[in-house]
Amino acid sequence: MSERDDDWTDGPELSAEEARRRREARPRGGEEAGPEASGEGVEESAEALRERRRLAEQAILDRWIDGVLVEQRRSRRWKLFFRFVLALLVLASLSITFAGLFMAQDVGQAEGPHLGVVEVEGVIDRESPASAERVIDGVQRAWGAPDARAVVLHIDSPGGSPVQSQRIYNEIMRLRDSGDKPIIAVVEDIGASGAYYIASAADDIVAAPASLVGSIGVIHAGFGFQQAIERLGVERRVFTAGENKDFLDPFAAVEPEQRRFWQEVLTTTHQQFIEDVKAGRGGRLSDDERLFSGLIWTGEQGVELGLVDRLGSLDGEARRLLDDVNLHNYTPRLDPFERLSRRFGNVMASVLGLSSAETPVRYQLR
Repeated sequence: MSERDDDWTDGPELSAEEARRRREARPRGGEEAGPEASGEGVEESAEALRERRRLAEQAILDRWIDGVLVEQRRSRRWKLFFRFVLALLVLASLSITFAGLFMAQDVGQAEGPHLGVVEVEGVIDRESPASAERVIDGVQRAWGAPDARAVVLHIDSPGGSPVQSQRIYNEIMRLRDSGDKPIIAVVEDIGASGAYYIASAADDIVAAPASLVGSIGVIHAGFGFQQAIERLGVERRVFTAGENKDFLDPFAAVEPEQRRFWQEVLTTTHQQFIEDVKAGRGGRLSDDERLFSGLIWTGEQGVELGLVDRLGSLDGEARRLLDDVNLHNYTPRLDPFERLSRRFGNVMASVLGLSSAETPVRYQLR
């Protein structure tokens, strides 16, 4: 017989009442060991529960501390990153400033016979690299260089501001009439409109066969949005003193009288252009009636029309005059910090809707 009796298999057959009484008389689990053993089990269970609770709290605290440490390390890394970026920005600003101060210094003069080159590149405008102030400064330096055999305007521009073009033209004509040093305009890819205005003041104009020259005309371009805002239900509120003060407003209709007046302005400006080109080119211009119509021509066609004196290039002119390519650029160097500031100012003015100093009338190829 086993240590533990099994009433179902080992004991005698009992009635239901006897089986019930026997089950009630049998001690429950944990009572057979006596009162002392039962108390120790309860105490051990409570101690184990407290230990498990302590371990769980410790685990939670450890996880929280780990999270705090990770966040602190991440915060320190971001602080170091932003400090590094700030330091780079400061160093870049200082570098640009010092570079601008250095580059804005006098470009100096070359020794030995050479061609004094002045770049006229990009749109001719007061705020652009091809401003009258910068080009005139370069021309005067090249003109004053004793070893410069000629002043060369190296042109690659579609034109731009009439006033800036006229200022450069007048200075070149003044120098041209006051000395015996030749002034040559060499057109690279394009010398159109205001750029050709400048070139016409030179003693000679040289261009490549595929260069574009001419476009002797004046343009003003804009849009009319008055019907668009009417369809959108937008009310335009403009207050003026003077009935024609807003006649170039793109949201206002142009009256016939205003259109005639503006056409007179363009015609007058165009006539100034024509007269100055004729004064600079003299009798070399052909009698083609399309010459001043605003058409643009290739360098090869320009020779036939008298717009260009000969086909060639900058290096070719150096070899023709010096038997060697010896060029020195007298164009004042740009201050990159100032240029960036001007560009940022122009962009912000445009975003804020402020007026621009750029003239609406252009000697420019569109």
